[in-house]
Amino acid sequence: MFEALSEKLQKTFRNLRGLGKLSDKNMKDGLRDVRMALLEADVSYKVVKDFIAHVQEKALGREVLESITPGQQIVKIVHDELVQLMGGVAEPLGFSSEPPTVIMLIGLQGSGKTTTAAKLARNLRARGHHPLLVAADVYRPAAVRQLQILAEQLEMPSFTIEGSRDPVGICKEAIQHARRSARDVAILDTAGRLHINDELIEELQLIRDALKPKETLLVADAMTGQDAVTVAESFHTRVGVTGVILTKLDGDARGGAALSIRSVTGKPIKFVGIGEKLDAFDAFHPDRIASRILGMGDVLSLVEKAQGTIDEKRAAELQEKLLKAQFTLEDFREQLQQLKKMGPLDEVLAMIPGMSKLKGLEPQEKDVVKVEAIINSMTNKERQSPHIIEGSRKKRIARGSGTSVADVNRLLKQFQQMQKMMKQVRRLGWLRGLGGGLNLQP
Repeated sequence: MFEALSEKLQKTFRNLRGLGKLSDKNMKDGLRDVRMALLEADVSYKVVKDFIAHVQEKALGREVLESITPGQQIVKIVHDELVQLMGGVAEPLGFSSEPPTVIMLIGLQGSGKTTTAAKLARNLRARGHHPLLVAADVYRPAAVRQLQILAEQLEMPSFTIEGSRDPVGICKEAIQHARRSARDVAILDTAGRLHINDELIEELQLIRDALKPKETLLVADAMTGQDAVTVAESFHTRVGVTGVILTKLDGDARGGAALSIRSVTGKPIKFVGIGEKLDAFDAFHPDRIASRILGMGDVLSLVEKAQGTIDEKRAAELQEKLLKAQFTLEDFREQLQQLKKMGPLDEVLAMIPGMSKLKGLEPQEKDVVKVEAIINSMTNKERQSPHIIEGSRKKRIARGSGTSVADVNRLLKQFQQMQKMMKQVRRLGWLRGLGGGLNLQP
């Protein structure tokens, strides 16, 4: 996510930090590099022009040029301007005073509306709501069935009228059904087209006028860059959107759409899709995204993910074991499994300040899988007492895990080093215990 843009901006700031005192020329050269990085990230030219003007106005002030840490001051200015560019603060969904709240999802075919409808429903249920998924795409043959399957996976109700070709009628009946079944949110999955045309717009306008949705959310593919911004502008002009959901943000190394949409349309990005799984969906926080782009991590999101997946009681027990040097390979395997629940390893590590700078040194997903396979191939006694693992046991473990004896030796040595280190530690937070002494690379 934002990988290309992040690397270029961080390189620019490293150069500025290394200069000590900044001159007018150094500053302008640095801002030129920032401008080029944003343009190469497919951010709208007008957005970049305005952004640089705002940064330059603040950066060329005497308090920055004469500061002891001018490089850090510039990073803060760019961070703050990025936050403002993306909307300043996270904007939550609005809810109707009288349920059900109607949320209409619109967008082009292929943007991921149907999957996004299910992701949004899952997100809302986790926050205490009772959503109803409404299949209102009567043109794409598999759309209705796809939504029904996703609803079944979530153990959540869906609604459609089999054989109907009237999306407005389906949506109207769905609202009545939601009231009867005590569903407080109705999510409408509407039809899309390969491009914006009058037929699509007219249908969406009819649904909008008949149901008066509280939220009309455009689902846009982040990987299309400025095309996503153009689509957002067109849909807002002709239908009126209250917010945007960017899909496939995990595959967007540039970031042009995320950085341009708010400025161009005036409408906030409310959610982002960051993977194919139904839990790969987050509220959009401009300050957290800006921090990640600049390599400053995203500790708040990391903590939220941890709180949603980690058993706090068990975590406290593991911490106590660490402090008493009673931590076993069985416990370590459990921590790896907890870590995997938080999402792809590279995404989790990107939230930790400083980890983005350790290119090539951070553990990879395949390394975690290998370590877990080695531990799984051990007997329970071996996991509890690794010191008993000698030659023949090592060969058996290597065969069973599809690794080598050298891999097994490396893991055992690292685990032994971690145990020694733990004996010297008096106070240790649980998150630091997540693979704390192991680099996970057999």
